Amino acid sequence: MIGADVIVKCLEAEGVAYVFGYPGVAICPFYNSILESDIQTILIRTEQNAAHAASGLARVSGKVGVCAVTSGPGATNLITGIATAFADSIPLVCITGQVNSELLGSDVFQEADITGAVESFVKYSYLVKDAADIPRIFKEAFHLASTGRKGPVLIDIPIDIQNTPVGKFKYPDAVNMRTYKPTVKGNMAQIKKVIKELSKSKRPLICAGGGVLLSQAEESLRAFSEKYRIPVVSTMMGIGAMPTEHPMYYGMVGNNGKPFANRAMNESDLLLMVGARVADRAVNQPDLITENKVLVHIDVDPAEIGKNVGPAIPLVGDAKHIFEDIETEEFTCEHEEWIQTLNTYRDTMQPIRRPNPAYVDPAAFITMLSREMDENAVYVADVGQNQIWSCGYHIVKKGRFLTTGGMGTMGYSIPAAMGAKLADRSRQVVAVCGDGSFQMSMMELATMRQFDVPVKIIVLKNNYLGMVREYQHYTYKDNYSVVDLSGSPDLEKLSAAFGLRFMRQADMTGAEDTIRAFLEKDESVLLECLIDPMDLVKM
Repeated sequence: MIGADVIVKCLEAEGVAYVFGYPGVAICPFYNSILESDIQTILIRTEQNAAHAASGLARVSGKVGVCAVTSGPGATNLITGIATAFADSIPLVCITGQVNSELLGSDVFQEADITGAVESFVKYSYLVKDAADIPRIFKEAFHLASTGRKGPVLIDIPIDIQNTPVGKFKYPDAVNMRTYKPTVKGNMAQIKKVIKELSKSKRPLICAGGGVLLSQAEESLRAFSEKYRIPVVSTMMGIGAMPTEHPMYYGMVGNNGKPFANRAMNESDLLLMVGARVADRAVNQPDLITENKVLVHIDVDPAEIGKNVGPAIPLVGDAKHIFEDIETEEFTCEHEEWIQTLNTYRDTMQPIRRPNPAYVDPAAFITMLSREMDENAVYVADVGQNQIWSCGYHIVKKGRFLTTGGMGTMGYSIPAAMGAKLADRSRQVVAVCGDGSFQMSMMELATMRQFDVPVKIIVLKNNYLGMVREYQHYTYKDNYSVVDLSGSPDLEKLSAAFGLRFMRQADMTGAEDTIRAFLEKDESVLLECLIDPMDLVKM
């Protein structure tokens, strides 16, 4: 047995089913050893997408996603995917091959200091110096990635370490890291303070962030909201914590959120921020969420509490455990007038769109699509105007809404959708992207074809980098610069080249029939929707 065999044994011990990656000489011992395993390797067409695919798998399965690439450009190409996972708190173990240990620091062929390069956006990184340490390192890496505030962990393994003979394999039963003891249970004294404020509150509001989904606390949140009649809004990453049409849910907050959701935030007298970073996209004026209200910030990461805004009551812990602990305490609260006020806001403050009838209205189309999708379907939104339309008009029932909110990485949707489909092949998976973001990951159509991963893709085509064009429309008075996508491929011919069924929707005529045909079979389909180039997400 050599070090590479031990790596595979570690992955098997962790129950890993898929490894996404791209081989090269420095990672070849590992990819040779994995041939003897039942773990399936998925050849991604560019390394960044290996991390995105692992992210999609992790978010749907609840397990740690794994990717493995070679040294030098393989490792550096992976960086954007790692940074995306870190910003969104997605648990990944990223394995990189490295040049011979004795050559480190010599600037030899395909050497890159990847542990140094990713230092600011991994939970931890390892450079393996002794093959005997591999079981301990992998046990720690999976523990670090999946506990506390979840995130990516990098393991850099020189080729000579992969080839080093080792003795009998033994995977550790437990992890003992003296300096890493994440808090899961909330402090009961702080919880009692929260309950006291809830009892007094007349206008309470919960703002659910991505941490609710990461801690699998959706059911706990819904039960709490329903029992005590406390309204809920969400950040972009928290979409899906409550079903979109749940009577206690009032939409996404932030720059591109619902006006009535933002108004609810501003007018609440008690705001429970749960699993949210209070970052600028969700709260661009932090003073507004502390003015004339009690702010309770609940997060598993103590570094996030107070970073952007000072809470009246900080509460460190896992969201699911916090809600369970609150349920052990009896209290009552009365605020029906507040709920009636919010219902009035929701009924009267809906954004008004004036779509061009010569094109597909993306808002109406996405809503129509949502109604036809399976209850437990996975909807993956890319970045750009398509993301904002998706956030505003997709209806989550019992499924998942995936996107990248922290880093906002274009090209995320197709590889993440592949990972989501592999996590659960029984679920319907739809990726929605713009023609700009599509071209950042369209090479993965080959991966979908090679490994029979039936993902449905919608391209909202307006021949622009739409979100940047919209910014230039408002900021530079239509002085457009480097946003014209002329020269883009013919998607019908491209679909044929990759063996995909192709569909096109030019306007809203017959849109329901198109959507039904698009969804009817569990097969890969590319649907092109022609969008007004001048359409805006801010109306």
